[in-house]
Parts: sequence; C-alpha cells; structure tokens
Amino acid sequence: MQAIITGAGGFAGSHLAEYLLKNSNQKIWGCGKSPSPVLQTNSPFNYQCMDLANPHTTIDFIDQIKPDYIYHLAGQAAVHTSWEDPKGNYDANVYAALNILDAIWKLKLKCRVLVVTSMEVYGKVSSNNMPIKEDLCFSPNSPYSASKAAEDLLAQAYFLGHGLDIIRVRPLNHIGPRQNDQFVATAFARQLARIESGQQPPTILVGNLSDRRDFTDVRDMVKAYALSMEHCESGSAYNIASGNMYTIQELLDTLISLSNAKVTVEVDSKRVRSSSTPPLIADCTSFRKITGWEPEISLEETLSDLLNFERNKLESENMEGDSVKNITD
Repeated sequence: MQAIITGAGGFAGSHLAEYLLKNSNQKIWGCGKSPSPVLQTNSPFNYQCMDLANPHTTIDFIDQIKPDYIYHLAGQAAVHTSWEDPKGNYDANVYAALNILDAIWKLKLKCRVLVVTSMEVYGKVSSNNMPIKEDLCFSPNSPYSASKAAEDLLAQAYFLGHGLDIIRVRPLNHIGPRQNDQFVATAFARQLARIESGQQPPTILVGNLSDRRDFTDVRDMVKAYALSMEHCESGSAYNIASGNMYTIQELLDTLISLSNAKVTVEVDSKRVRSSSTPPLIADCTSFRKITGWEPEISLEETLSDLLNFERNKLESENMEGDSVKNITD
C-alpha cells in the first residue's frame, strides 16, 4: 500500500508520518514546501520538496507514486497570516487541494483521500448553535476560514461530481512539539526557553489571555486522522476536538510552572489580535462513535513536551551558531 502525506515537512504532517510509519504497513511518501521533514524515526521515508499550487508538478508526483491513500494536510494554517497575505493563503489552501483532487480524477486512481480542513469554516457561530454539528452552514469570517470552506466544498464537489473516495475532517486547535511560534503555546514556550538560557530578559510578552479554546495534542489528532481513513464514510465530514476548553492564561500558567525561571508577564499590543470568532465548541459525537477515538495526552504532558522541544531546538541553534563563529574567527 502506497500513501502520500502532503505537508509532511510541517507540524501535523510530520507527526502523522511518524504515526503511520510505526503503526501501519503503508509505504509512506511525503511532500511539502519544507526542504526536509524532521522525524524521530529510522523507518524509510521518501520526501519531495514541492509546491502543490503548481498543477503540473502535483500530477507528476501523484502519477509517479499512484497512491492508495492521500492524507492532505498541506496548507497555510494561521488565521492572522491569512489577513496579511490572503492570496498566498488561497493558493496554499484552495489551489493545492484542487490540484490534488483533479490529478486523482484525471489519472483515474482508486485512491482514498483525507482532506483536512478546519472548524474555522463555521466562522462566527451563535451560542444557539453550540456545540457545532457538521451540518451547520459555513459563515467564514477570515481569509483563512474562507479558504478552508472552499477546500471543504471542493472535496465535496469531487465526491459528488466524480465519485472520488473522499473524507473531510474539521479539526479544532491542536498543539505540541514542532508547531511554529505564530501559535500561542509555542510562542510562550519559545520565550521561556530563551529566558532560561539567558537570551531574553525574564519577561514573557503576551496577547489576549482571557480567550478560551479547545486544545488537542497533535499526536492525538494525527491518530484521529489515521482512524478516519480506516473507519469513516466517504463523502462525509467530521468534527474533531478534545472537548476540553482552556484559557490562554491556563496555558501560560502551566508552562511557567514547568520552568524554574522567574518571570514577569507583559501585554504586548502587537500580540493582541482582534477576533470575531467565539470559542468554538464541537459536537464530535459522530466521529467518536465511528472510530472510538478519545484524546489520551494531558495538557500538562503536551506543554512539557513542547517546552522541552523548544529547549533542545534552542540549544541546537546555539551550537550551530558557535560552530559558524569558530569557523569565521
């Protein structure tokens, strides 16, 4: 069995690659814009750096492998970044998905496809519609949520119009090691690591701390993706979330408790982001009933692993910097 993971060089994609290499008999191929993936495994893994927004390279790559499964995770994932570069966001999230789906149809492949969108497709949701069920109409309120809604609808169109074997999943926030610091948990963990190493004054800069969000460990989330390919119904869409709500203040307090550093907290106006999206509450009854999935990793374990990852990453960067300095001195 051949499987492609798009976005395999990124956050969730690299964790999914590790999970499948360990827990499946699939030969895994990866692609993405990252020069190379960071995987903690010795299993054989094939990776190609490429831009899925290019239809020609996309169809050539898929034709070369002729996969039985495609896990489509690639894309631009930050809401605030989508406002800064809406066209780039649309290219990464919509054209990439379109090129993959169109390639499968043109090549006449018998291939099961997982299209990962987001619960942001629902946009601004009134309290009367919480918890959110999958049949709620989309009301996107950012370029990111609009692009994910378009991606979701494209997947449904290729299922209905061409009979492709497609599953859509709509995850809520997931966090953990390897996530970049555009996202709040990593932003806090990276600052703490820098403070511990003396590379930053003992002040953590923050934005909104009162916001409440549902957070899932990325390793639990990618297990959910794998289970969806095994058990979910083609043509259907499924919400995925932990069901556990935390304030940003709770994330910060937990991370600080995991560090020996003495820190102060300061609000940085540049980090305060206005948002019209309320804390989304997901109804995941359908997904959990079909797959039996339950999140297993606690918030404290997630944040501990994230902080250790950032410590190790910073140490590695410092060692590389010292090596360069020694060469140039």
